[in-house]
Amino acid sequence: MITRRKSNAAVVGGVRVGGGAPIVVQSMTDTDTADIESTVAQVRSLARAGSELVRVTVNTEGAAAAVPHIRDRLDREGVKAPLIGDFHFNGHKLLKAHPACAEALAKYRINPGNVGRGSKRDPQFAEMIETACQYTKPIRIGVNWGSLDSDLLTRMMDENNALPNPRTANAVMRSAVVESCLQSARRAEELGQPHEAIVLSAKVSGVQDLIAIYSDLASRCDYPLHIGLTEAGMGSKGIVASTAGISVLLQQGIGDTVRVSLTPEPNGDRTLEVIIAQEILQTVGLRSFVPMVIACPGCGRTTSTYFQELAKSIQSHIRHRMPEWRKTYDGVEMMNVAVMGCVVNGPGESKHANIGISLPGTGERPVAPVYEDGEKTVTLKGDYIAEEFQQLVETYVARKYPRCDGASASQT
Repeated sequence: MITRRKSNAAVVGGVRVGGGAPIVVQSMTDTDTADIESTVAQVRSLARAGSELVRVTVNTEGAAAAVPHIRDRLDREGVKAPLIGDFHFNGHKLLKAHPACAEALAKYRINPGNVGRGSKRDPQFAEMIETACQYTKPIRIGVNWGSLDSDLLTRMMDENNALPNPRTANAVMRSAVVESCLQSARRAEELGQPHEAIVLSAKVSGVQDLIAIYSDLASRCDYPLHIGLTEAGMGSKGIVASTAGISVLLQQGIGDTVRVSLTPEPNGDRTLEVIIAQEILQTVGLRSFVPMVIACPGCGRTTSTYFQELAKSIQSHIRHRMPEWRKTYDGVEMMNVAVMGCVVNGPGESKHANIGISLPGTGERPVAPVYEDGEKTVTLKGDYIAEEFQQLVETYVARKYPRCDGASASQT
């Protein structure tokens, strides 16, 4: 059992963050926010995949002007995921010039490292906090070591160099990230931002740095923490690195919102970052989002690719059906489905799952027993095993899981 760190609760567009609430999955669009059509389409896609908060870039007059129209379109379509505005350099100007944008956003992300330089930093930070107070919006103070406050870092490096036994430059960098978070949060409160309306993040791209920084930050404050490895990378590297860092923090009870910052393949599906975040949370036992498909890795007994193809087909079918299942059936996300490739572990794993199929391995009889709640119910054979098993899963869901309040029979 993981014991969650105690934190205050912030409310972001109706979504509770921290205070013991379930850890929230967040994502970010990569469209030009000024392009209303493409941004609405991507937010819709991310929300359908399960993103509970969606961040959009607000970097130009056109982007700021588009935000309220994006919010209106999403509301008309029934897409309720709150929008977070990502501001750098000119956020103070854009929020002041576009009050409809300031109102439409559910939260402002402020990077203290680039909100302003020198004498401009505090006044421009103050302007953004004043706007947040005016519209009663929570903020996320998002420090990133790629844009760390250079004045703070220089001062801390100088102080460290004057010590009899100075720490390493990397250790000072970690401390500077934490200090930037905490100092900015204190300043925001001095300017009137409520303590319970502040979320912190301290993003770095190294796993050990991430763990050390968030462990330090978590021990020194009770703000909700948004966790994730920034610039995680592409493909398996990004997935593995994000999983390694995020999972350790979650195991320590640290994290109230999470984002997996994957570099998508060219023209790739942005929703992959949502799926990976959900799978991390589900695998460590903190939340359930979709039924889990258990499948064996294959061996010399499974020279056919049939069980891999069936496992992929079932997993894709479940993800496709989940938005409707979630609205119709209570608890279906807890279901386990097994797709096994031979007689060695196939029957046993299938019995442990809610519903499972044990396909014939090389040289075995060409039949596939199906088990539901530990009991064999039917044996499939022939050319349509995949289609028949998919229908059995549908029938099992309809029979096993109670209907949500307000769900009608026509929704199945």
